[in-house]
Amino acid sequence: MVEPAKQLLFHGVIVMLFALGAGFPYAKAIVKKKKEDTIRAWRVAHSALAMGAILMFSLVPILSQLQVSIDIMWTISILFIICGYAFILALILGPLVGYRGLTTKGPLSAKLVYAGNSIGALTSLLGIIVLLYAAWRTL
Repeated sequence: MVEPAKQLLFHGVIVMLFALGAGFPYAKAIVKKKKEDTIRAWRVAHSALAMGAILMFSLVPILSQLQVSIDIMWTISILFIICGYAFILALILGPLVGYRGLTTKGPLSAKLVYAGNSIGALTSLLGIIVLLYAAWRTL
């Protein structure tokens, strides 16, 4: 296994740990009959982080099969690792502070949620573009 794949696996496990951890406040919000917005925010954190981790896991065996330079493999890996941590910031902090992160309006916490969402979205888009290039080069 190439080193970028090993790193992607390791950091994917950390993202999955946060995803599973978000299940506890999600369940607590349901049991305590919190507002629907709060329940939804924890559900999104729990499920979206798990999906992100699964995406990272699915890229692990693919990276070694790509016929591109190690630099391209590192680029893909780093972009998805940054994406994972950015979404951890946004999706865990969001329900804690009560902001969805769709705008920069509000206090610093709202801006941090927005930054996490923005960085996560941008790095996932760039990661997919570089992965598309690598897949094309491998044809």
